[in-house]
Amino acid sequence: MTPRPTDLTDRPDNRFRPFLALAICAALLAVAGCGQDEQAASAQAHGPRSGPPGGRPAEPAIPVAVAAVGTGDIALHYEATASLEAEKTAQVLARVTGQVLTIAAEEGDRIAAGGELLRIDNDEYRFRVEQAAANTANLLSRFTRMESMRAEDLASEEEYQSALSELENARAEEGLARLNLSYTRVAAPFAGRVTQRLADVGQNVSVGTPLFDISDFDPLLARVHVPSREFNQLQRDQMVNLVLDSDGTRLQGRIKLISPVIDPTSGTIKITVEVTDYPAGVRPGDFAAVKIVTERRENTTLVPRSAVLTDKGETIVFVPVAGEGEDGGASAERRIVEIGFTDDDHTEIVSGLAAGESVVVKGQRSLKHGTPLKILDSAGAGETAGR
Repeated sequence: MTPRPTDLTDRPDNRFRPFLALAICAALLAVAGCGQDEQAASAQAHGPRSGPPGGRPAEPAIPVAVAAVGTGDIALHYEATASLEAEKTAQVLARVTGQVLTIAAEEGDRIAAGGELLRIDNDEYRFRVEQAAANTANLLSRFTRMESMRAEDLASEEEYQSALSELENARAEEGLARLNLSYTRVAAPFAGRVTQRLADVGQNVSVGTPLFDISDFDPLLARVHVPSREFNQLQRDQMVNLVLDSDGTRLQGRIKLISPVIDPTSGTIKITVEVTDYPAGVRPGDFAAVKIVTERRENTTLVPRSAVLTDKGETIVFVPVAGEGEDGGASAERRIVEIGFTDDDHTEIVSGLAAGESVVVKGQRSLKHGTPLKILDSAGAGETAGR
């Protein structure tokens, strides 16, 4: 019997080869998956790497503007709000009884001292003057005769004194009649502006009836109550800055009066500020923010106010330091400073900075110590801030 050819598939080891191949592929896939998981975990823990292998990521430079630390004057102010008032205000009253005949001034008109405001019908008062004048003339004639008779001893001293007394009374009555006649022409007590007309033509008025309100707008006054601890720092004629609430107009005045007493209820002193130069649109009643210098420091270290920050209870600035960055560029140095006075534009530095250094004035809120900087602009040095 001829033997048949050998069939490899019938061999026991050949039957298991497909299963072996599948097992090897599964093992390789598992190993690859583990490697990818380790890489992902490593990337999540350490972050993506950039730059040379083993180096940490480069921090981007923050664009900033800087300004030089300068010197100048700065002042401490006391600020308050006050309303502007006319220096003189008066209500003109009728001083005689009668009917309003004419009106010579209206609201808003400027009037000179003694200028006519109104006339009251004066016929009755003219007749009283004529009557009093006639009586005076009659008694004067009688006194003249009595005087001649007294010189010749034809009249007694008693008769002479009686005639003299009657003449003096008649002259006084005539003077009173003329005075009442003058009151029928109502005049301004001082130069100013009519703020209100209170009477009309044809109106019957009596003694004490309000006729006009008049105010003198030159100068305007602002009365401010300042704490008594500031008393020794204030002086008469000291300049004061004011800003109107209505439109932001800036005015300048001077201290005209300082009260010699302290208000016991508030512990303040009344200061009267006089404003002589102001635009035409400014009126009494406008509110103004008043700034009074209570102390001034000269030739002190100043920085722009925006450069100073408060961080974790500390007052700080950021100073650009050249050549401290990783690429040799500037970086931020967090500097703790002690400050003094502050005004609208500047802050006084008592310690921590010196004139000639620079501080970051824009972009500083994004900084921390060591942050790389990209300096875009340099502002001018601190200027004199005293006012």
